[in-house]
Amino acid sequence: MTEDNTHTDLAAELAALRQEVHELNQQRVIRAHSSWMRMLWFYFVRGLAVGLGTVIGATFLVSMAAFFLSQIDFIPIIGDWANLIVDEITRDRMEPTQ
Repeated sequence: MTEDNTHTDLAAELAALRQEVHELNQQRVIRAHSSWMRMLWFYFVRGLAVGLGTVIGATFLVSMAAFFLSQIDFIPIIGDWANLIVDEITRDRMEPTQ
């Protein structure tokens, strides 16, 4: 009796597995990879979408960064400080050493 239950359970599991494999094969990604032309077309369109998204995203981020950096008012202070450092360096070069 346990052997019959084991075979029945195994047959039920096998039927469930076949159903899952059938549903998996019906997925769009699996169907897109069923021929090499479909696969090439799928990846071409995917690459275009990724490239376009990357360009639009990078454009947005760079423009936002430039906008926020243009709003910072203390940048001239850093520029003046850098000029003082450059003046000190050039003055040390011009002074004669003894």
